[in-house]
Amino acid sequence: MSDTTPTEIPPEKLVGSLVKLLTVEKRATDVYQGRPQKGGTGRVFGGQVIAQALQAAQQTIAGGKEAHSLHAYFLRGGKEGPPIEYRIERDFDGRSFANRRVVASQENEDGTSTPILNLTASFHAPEEGMEHDDAPMPDVPDPDDLRSDMEVRRELAEMLGERMNDAQRAMMLRPRPIEMRTCGRLHWMNREPSEPRAHSWFRTVAPLPDDAALHRAIIAYASDYTLLGTSALPHGLSWFRGELIGASLDHAIWFHRPARADEWLLYATESPWSGGGRGMNLGRIFNREGQLVASVAQEGMMRKRVKKD
Repeated sequence: MSDTTPTEIPPEKLVGSLVKLLTVEKRATDVYQGRPQKGGTGRVFGGQVIAQALQAAQQTIAGGKEAHSLHAYFLRGGKEGPPIEYRIERDFDGRSFANRRVVASQENEDGTSTPILNLTASFHAPEEGMEHDDAPMPDVPDPDDLRSDMEVRRELAEMLGERMNDAQRAMMLRPRPIEMRTCGRLHWMNREPSEPRAHSWFRTVAPLPDDAALHRAIIAYASDYTLLGTSALPHGLSWFRGELIGASLDHAIWFHRPARADEWLLYATESPWSGGGRGMNLGRIFNREGQLVASVAQEGMMRKRVKKD
């Protein structure tokens, strides 16, 4: 199930690195540490911080309860390189539900600590209940009928040639543990304004262990892909081309049913509104059978970059 990459890194190694990245280390009671992204530069990917925070919270839950929702606020951009500390508050432990509050922080050069994210996660013991599912999956091509986004990235990099700097080229062509196949065009693929909707299939490029908590964490990680960019589509602008300044402000996920992150999942995103320097984005994640797996909401800062003379 591997995606062709510009280097010879085996898919199993790429996915192994992702699993390692999202495996937090216990340092003390209710204190965990997340590894930095190997070779990462600039700001930490928001999906990484969300997934690591969720993993830390999941380690403090007993009794078979599973994460059913999380709500996170990004306070500051994390820096690649320093590890991230996750401190847990056990706000509630009931028979059916439990709640955890997580503060993610990075240490400064002077030894002080700076919070970069607050996350609250709720957990629920699985039970039988009334069911309905009134969220039909969009009618889109099957992933087997689509090219991978990496193939599109290579073509774009070749077309742009020297108009791309080394940092842009490295970011565009770096091997990824999650393969995406997009129906239509994302913001970095097109300059023409379009409807604020996007549809991308995703899965890891190699099989994952049978660990439901890990699969939820990777789905949370991937839920930060393409989401904020949906609000840029009606404006024909892109972060990749240096036309926008943006950052995630908050992020919420509701997990509706178990799903495997190493099997194709469809991420359908839409942006009902943007204005005042912000963009609102909604997402729905479906399995290949058309069942709704998760719902996502995010608001992000989105400003047009002012070019200096």
